[in-house]
Amino acid sequence: MKALRIGRSAAVLSVAALALTACGGNGGSTEDSSAGSEGAAPAEVSGTLIGGGASSQESAMTAWTDGVTEVSPDLTVQYDPVGSGAGREGFLAGQYSFAGSDAAMDEEEMASAEEICGPEGVFHVPSYISPVAVAFNLEGVDEVNMDAETIAQVFAGEITTWNDPAIADQNPDAELPDTQITVVHRADDSGTTENFTEYLTAAAPESWTYDVVETWPSDITAESAQQTSGVVSLTESTDGAITYADASQIGGLGTVAVQVGEEYVPYSADAAAKAVETASEGEAGAVELDRTTEEAGVYPIVLVSYHIFCNQYQDQETADMAKAFGEYVVSEDGQAIAEESAGNAPISESTRESALESIQAISVQG
Repeated sequence: MKALRIGRSAAVLSVAALALTACGGNGGSTEDSSAGSEGAAPAEVSGTLIGGGASSQESAMTAWTDGVTEVSPDLTVQYDPVGSGAGREGFLAGQYSFAGSDAAMDEEEMASAEEICGPEGVFHVPSYISPVAVAFNLEGVDEVNMDAETIAQVFAGEITTWNDPAIADQNPDAELPDTQITVVHRADDSGTTENFTEYLTAAAPESWTYDVVETWPSDITAESAQQTSGVVSLTESTDGAITYADASQIGGLGTVAVQVGEEYVPYSADAAAKAVETASEGEAGAVELDRTTEEAGVYPIVLVSYHIFCNQYQDQETADMAKAFGEYVVSEDGQAIAEESAGNAPISESTRESALESIQAISVQG
């Protein structure tokens, strides 16, 4: 079995500049600044913490930014769902004090982060686990079965109609029309794209020859849209369209059950959680997933979306705010409210314990 690290591609900056100082100068104050050193987050935190990144987290982030006020009434968290690549770039440019990303930082990005975060650099908190649904718009069809090779050939433009034998043979009971397939992909740098192509590269290397990419290959004839909401909207309005998107946002689109071993596994939060349970630990809190698993009940096209924080911030106020927000997100209450809002899978207790250890150690440079 082959394990691939989530997150390798460098990103391109495509986010409007915000009037913030480098990773910690985005305003706010605490009533007890000394409480922000290593240990529990301060009980009274006030100010505005600004982050940006993965649009896959948008529904969950709305729940978190609302819910954190229950434990820290004077803390405001603003999040810009500009996409994973732009979020990491904004963080590295000092525009955001934390980034949301469906892909972990690569080695070059982590080295660059030391300019903002100091020599201790960054760490990743697996905050949001969700299946990446292969979703389509085909009248009268709610679900089809596909193996990895078929999915790869569809998205590479080699299978162009819905009644192609490669699809029909796996769906003998379905009435598939000869409708043209329109592939819809993310136009922006996307961690969802990276996770999806990571699956294709591992599970169907002969059919998907484009490797793991964060920006969709330009030589594949396809339609594109910005962010998760954009690809879902375009797919909903295009007969025969197919896309890949965070499952929490696909609405009433049909979905693909993916072959794993001898069975076809529909997407679900539980099936995604099983994939993460078998993952191994990567660098700086990231995880490594086995995309070629044949274990029963596992849905292999899954994303683990991170919150990326500095180990040390440039000022006490931001350290306190980051600590308070990070602790809330990984708490049982924080994970439960996200699950209710977005339908994602809560992190495990062992993941929570490891994340809290890192979050509670956030401190100030110097």
